Amino acid sequence: MQRLAKYLYIALGFIFVSLGSLGALLPVLPTVPFMILALWCFARSSDCFHDWLYHHRIFGPQLQLWDKYKVVPISAKILSITSMALSFAYIVFYKDLSVYVIVITAVIMAYAAYYILTKPSFPPSD
Repeated sequence: MQRLAKYLYIALGFIFVSLGSLGALLPVLPTVPFMILALWCFARSSDCFHDWLYHHRIFGPQLQLWDKYKVVPISAKILSITSMALSFAYIVFYKDLSVYVIVITAVIMAYAAYYILTKPSFPPSD
């Protein structure tokens, strides 16, 4: 059973790396949250893949800042909040959804925005 879990975590890790890589190219898909999830999966399954992602030349620095200080850079905050606002406006004005779905979406997005905005933007200075 543990072996199956290990391979499941590795597979999920690579799925999240793929989604995060797409997010680096597409402005509406986040990058760092998927990479954080991938790092979490790899930490439970493979030291090799964890170290590879943690020290990756592109994704590594942001993951290390998150790991050490729970830092969300200002640019990521702006992009996240803007994407959420545009997505919410799209579903409100261009989709025929029930009020309940819109309210649930608003609550989830508001919580996500709160979480992002309450994280530090810079690591502590020494």
